[in-house]
Parts: sequence; structure tokens; C-alpha cells
Amino acid sequence: MKPILGIDVSKLKLDLALRRPDGRWRTKVVDNTPEGFAALAAWLTKQEVSTVHACMEATGTYWEACAECLAEGGHTVSVVNPAQIAEFCATHGPQPWQAPTPAIRELRALVARRQALDAMRTQEKNRLAVAREAVREGITAHLEYLDEAIAEVERAIREKIDRDPTLKAQRDLLDSIPGLGEKTIPTLLAYYGGVARFTRAKEAAAFAGLDPRQHESGSSVRGKPRLSKIGHGALRRALYMPAMVAITKTGWGRAFRDRLRAAGKAPMVIIGAMMRKLVHVAFGVLKSGKPFDAALHGVVKG
Repeated sequence: MKPILGIDVSKLKLDLALRRPDGRWRTKVVDNTPEGFAALAAWLTKQEVSTVHACMEATGTYWEACAECLAEGGHTVSVVNPAQIAEFCATHGPQPWQAPTPAIRELRALVARRQALDAMRTQEKNRLAVAREAVREGITAHLEYLDEAIAEVERAIREKIDRDPTLKAQRDLLDSIPGLGEKTIPTLLAYYGGVARFTRAKEAAAFAGLDPRQHESGSSVRGKPRLSKIGHGALRRALYMPAMVAITKTGWGRAFRDRLRAAGKAPMVIIGAMMRKLVHVAFGVLKSGKPFDAALHGVVKG
């Protein structure tokens, strides 16, 4: 299987989706700059890909430098004319995209900002642990600032949800699911809240890259299914700790874990399955408008 690289081109960045020779998918975002092209080349090397067939859309002139760099590096490059995209649309009739409401767009921005601040705080805490005395005061001051900024963003998130009747009602539904907390619920609302975006729970899980993907090598060698990870990485990261809480601290989560454990599933497989299950359950309560029911999961209490 030849490695294929799909590139979504914009003025400032390149969104990459790589199908490796073993059938697995990897995604990455790099700057649309010479430094970003170097990062792309290093990433391909890390993925053990020496040559690739790259395909990108002719978006103004923003694609040219990347295409030239890839071609000079010995890769095959296809630049797709927008007319070909139109022909694909006419032939296959893909589902129409529905724009999120202003409230959802604002909530997504706030959630993304909180995630960025959380990442910065973690980095600074790691630096503080090994910092020399000369810089400790500055790092400590920055951590105090980040704590205040995070608290401010979290207040804004709560207010945004409280002021929107639909989001407020959906938050209460998600809050009925044992294992979900005040950080995870706004993230789920940001991508699954408001008007229903997906028709099936499987689609919602695939959006987060939590759908299982069969590992194949060549024409006959099959490995164990893995999470596809072709989806929203921040959403997956937001579900990891709730999945851990669910399988260790909640009745329905422990029952789910024990069933998979009895079937011989490895611990990381169980965690991934619970992440997917949380999306399914969240999708179910939002779609039905009914709170979580532990009885549906084989336990008397959640």
C-alpha cells in the first residue's frame, strides 16, 4: 500500500492526513512556511515514510511553496483543481454541512482557549520542577497569572452555557452521566451540543477519531483493531481522564471494564473503548433528551 498524504492548505497552516503503508492514519498540523515544510519532512521520516503521494487543492497561491518543496524532495504531488471537487460533489452527493450556532462557536473558542492555557500551565509546572533559582520567581509569577486566566475562562464558559437555554438543558443531561465532570461537559457541548450534528453515535465517535480501524499489512496480514485517531485530537484528549474515572470510580464503568477484561482485552484497549462509550452515551442522552439510566448498562446505580 503506497503512502498517501492529504493536505488541507490555508494561508498560515497545513492540515496533514497521512495514510501509512501499514494502513494506519496519522494527522499533524504544520505552519505553511519553510520551517513548517522542514517539520513536515521530519514528521514523514518519523513515520518511516521515504516517499509519498501528496494531494492538495489549488487554494490560491498558498499551495505552491509546499508543492515545490515536496516535489524537490522526491515525492509525487497532485494538485486538485476546484472543478474536480465540484465533480466529486455532483457525483457523490455528500451530506450538507450545518453551521454551528453563534453560541456554539463562542463556546468552542472558550474551550480551546482553556485547553491552551492548561497546556501552558503544565509546561510551566514541569519547568519549575527543574528550574534554577534565577528563573523560579518568573515561572511562579507566570503560573499565578495562568491560574487566574484559567479561572476567568472557566467563568466565561459557565456563563455562556447558563445564558443559552439549549446548552443549559444539554449540560444538565450530560451531568447525569457518571464520570463526566465540569471540564469535559463543556468540551462535549462545544462539539456535540446545540442542533444535532450527527445522525448516529458511530458518526459522533468517528469525529473524535475513536472509531475502531482494522490494521492491515499487505493483502493477508491482519492485526488487532485500533482507534483510528482520524479526528479531533483535542476531543480525544479531553475524554481520556473521564474514561479512567468511569472505569475505576463508577458502577456502570466498572461493569463495562469487567466485561472487556473477561474477554481478554488489554488495559489500554479498555480505556479507548470507554472513551468511545462515553461519546455514545453522551450522544444518546442528547439525542433522546433523557438523563443517563444506569439500568441500561446492567447496574442498579451509576
